[in-house]
Amino acid sequence: MGDVVSSHLDESKREMITARTGDVMREFGDIYEQQYAVALFNSVRFEIEGGGGPQSQLLHRKDPLAGRCIFSGNLFQYLEENRKWRNRYVFVAHSYTISLYESKTAHDRGLHPKSTINCAGYKALTSMEEYMDLINTSLPGVKAKVSSSPFVKYATQFPLILWHPYARHHYFCVMTEKEQKKWHAVLQDCVRHTNNGLSEECRVQTPAFTDAVRLHRQAKGHFGTWDMMCGAPPQILTNLVMETLHPELRNLIGPRLKGKMQQRQRNWMLISDAVYRQVLAQTTGQHNALVQACEAERPRLDAALRTDMDQMITSKEHVSSKIRALVLPKAEQVLRGSVQPYLSSILEALMEPTSRGFSEVRDVFFREMVEISKNSLNGGGKDKLGEHMERISMLAFHPVKMQSCYEKVEQLNLEGLQQRFDVSSPSVFVHRAQILMREQMDNAVYTFEQLLHQSLESQGEDDLCKTIQRCQDRVVKKYDYDSSTVRKKFFREALLQIIIPYMLKQLSPCYSSELPRFKELIFEDFSRFLLVENIFEEVVLQSVTKDIMMAVKEAAVQRRHNLYRDSIVLTNSDPNLHLLGENPSVDWAAKFGGDEPEPEGSVGMRIEGGGSGRRRRQVVSMIQLDGLPLPYESCLEVPGVELIPEEDGEVSEVKRVSRVEEEEEEELGSYEAPNSPDSVEEIRHLINPVVEVPVSEKENQTSLTNGTEPGSGTITLEDGVQEEVTLITTVVEGSPKKSPRDKVSPQEIVQRLVGNRKQEADKDRQEEAAIKEIEDEEDERERIATESDAERLKDSSPHDDSGFQSPTNEGLDEGEPQPITNGLKGEDKMVDPAEVEVVLEQGDETLHSDSETGENFGEKMAQYASDVPCEI
Repeated sequence: MGDVVSSHLDESKREMITARTGDVMREFGDIYEQQYAVALFNSVRFEIEGGGGPQSQLLHRKDPLAGRCIFSGNLFQYLEENRKWRNRYVFVAHSYTISLYESKTAHDRGLHPKSTINCAGYKALTSMEEYMDLINTSLPGVKAKVSSSPFVKYATQFPLILWHPYARHHYFCVMTEKEQKKWHAVLQDCVRHTNNGLSEECRVQTPAFTDAVRLHRQAKGHFGTWDMMCGAPPQILTNLVMETLHPELRNLIGPRLKGKMQQRQRNWMLISDAVYRQVLAQTTGQHNALVQACEAERPRLDAALRTDMDQMITSKEHVSSKIRALVLPKAEQVLRGSVQPYLSSILEALMEPTSRGFSEVRDVFFREMVEISKNSLNGGGKDKLGEHMERISMLAFHPVKMQSCYEKVEQLNLEGLQQRFDVSSPSVFVHRAQILMREQMDNAVYTFEQLLHQSLESQGEDDLCKTIQRCQDRVVKKYDYDSSTVRKKFFREALLQIIIPYMLKQLSPCYSSELPRFKELIFEDFSRFLLVENIFEEVVLQSVTKDIMMAVKEAAVQRRHNLYRDSIVLTNSDPNLHLLGENPSVDWAAKFGGDEPEPEGSVGMRIEGGGSGRRRRQVVSMIQLDGLPLPYESCLEVPGVELIPEEDGEVSEVKRVSRVEEEEEEELGSYEAPNSPDSVEEIRHLINPVVEVPVSEKENQTSLTNGTEPGSGTITLEDGVQEEVTLITTVVEGSPKKSPRDKVSPQEIVQRLVGNRKQEADKDRQEEAAIKEIEDEEDERERIATESDAERLKDSSPHDDSGFQSPTNEGLDEGEPQPITNGLKGEDKMVDPAEVEVVLEQGDETLHSDSETGENFGEKMAQYASDVPCEI
């Protein structure tokens, strides 16, 4: 592996890469120094003049992920060093950096991770078809079939791949499809966060850097959007260098690669990763030096700006009017002929999926509020409220729960418009819309937390459901207005990102030679802050802004887009909410739950600056596969294919996967619905529970039968008290009368119980039949109570083999195990196999069928017929 890289990247090629990177950084550095002064001028002017747009109605959380991590769990990673799969413990911190450890124990001990992955510029894939399509573009003329893996043989059918156009690729796999979906959501969230761009809080460095990158690419003839504008500044600069260096090296080294097709692709990827790391190391150092030099000049520049700001603004307006008079006629012509006819199409392509995504955010938030209201109605109490509020507080950062919202926006398609307006990929707009959706969800959740906390402190817990409902309605209303404002702003920015580069591409060749003469109109002292190129772009921007605003305004009046007027909140319009915005986030677990034990799946990282003993809580619980052999927890090879459960695999594996899925649903925060019975068995046990006494097969054959056998005796309960038994109803598995041909093997019965889910489809019918059955039982008890003991003993047969079954069994397949019915005088009571129903005596009185008269016995039976026996 190392020989391949060193043989193709000799010293001369490495020196060439270093020189090429230095040239790009020098060109970028000159532009950055100019744009730094312009950005400082704009920042100081904004600070002096003030300004701002619509204000949010929802509250903003300052540090949402304080004391949190995103995710942790185990998956299998492919190691290119030895071409084997290893089990790895994956930890995703609040910075969305993926750390891979040898085991969870290694992480808990604070050891260094085996490797870390910054997902900026990556794509998360779940199929080899997608991966092969991207791989085939890496080397021209080298095409691989979809069915042939380039150099990775997956041990499972659930792959996870992180693909990058220049850097190293990462290969993972999991055991089930459900795991794959959850891990894919987590990886996509990591990519989405790191691709979000630079922080807007840096009002000077961020605009200076982005404008410098854009102007550098425009000088090379690239005017459109750039999908590799992601990650930290050194990563963006590395992508800027690789944009031109990578094709050149590919044409130089590609023909010299030897071996089979898969080997050539693998070798080229190793070479590309080595070049990327070399360039990244160089750009990191030079960018840091550039920023430090500009920051050292900032105090002097800031003083000059504040002294002559009025004169600078006047001079800029004068130059702008001159350039506007020159450029506007041509700009209007391009705008009318090539832009306006497509404005509605672009806007429609943006609005439909984006509006669906924000609507889904509203629905997800509403559903979570309904779950909290349900639990309050069912008497959940403080502990349950604190538990649910602790879960919902991180709803916006839960990649699995937010996945349905993100998927709506991923349908955004600009096909047909991309080539005309030089849009490289819609992913730039998709990621931005998803980030805005996450912010709006977090604002809604945070506002609800603050309002509910205020209401609980002032009103207490009386009528909690109404309090939750009032807070929910208030937050949803504010969300509607805020999401409308955010969407309209997003549409305007997206249209500018699409149209302005196109306009500049059309106008720059016409006026580039005439712009230098306008420099004479700017004083030399102001020339560092007022650049003619920036003023020219502002003039073009102003010529397009009016049409874009009108297009968005016309679309806003259409009811189907659910757009409202912009949110404007004055400080005195909602004073209570305004004051709540200064409060920190509510710690629901500490307020209502007390000192609770740490939940399973949390990680061993302590909160910096937090209280002793507290650990960093996870947004998403860890996915664990109970049933994997313990040795695979350490750094060993991936289990063989025979250990991977398939749909038609062994029953034991299916049981394990089913159990794991249920645990994952619970761990990933799927809130439990109110405790209502979901089946006939649960309804019956709630109304008429039974006492279970195990009976052996041999005893059943000799003495007990499917029916009611009168007699007396005693039974010892768990607390040691002996109770007398008057009636024993026995049901033994396998006792229903069936012909030999209807008998099935135990293995088939287990498979049907595990795999066959036809009974779930009959759930509603079973519940209705169960309710009817309960009513019949009550009527039967009343009738029994009126009969005498002699008549009851005469009419009831100890061997009731009538074979009568409950109506709830209608519609079931003949070959499936059927519930057994037995009871007194046709009383239809369903009992599970191998279960014994014992009617115990209540109170201090005793009941002896052999010593009392028939009349007394009947009265006793009427008295205890309605008593509910206990279940053990």
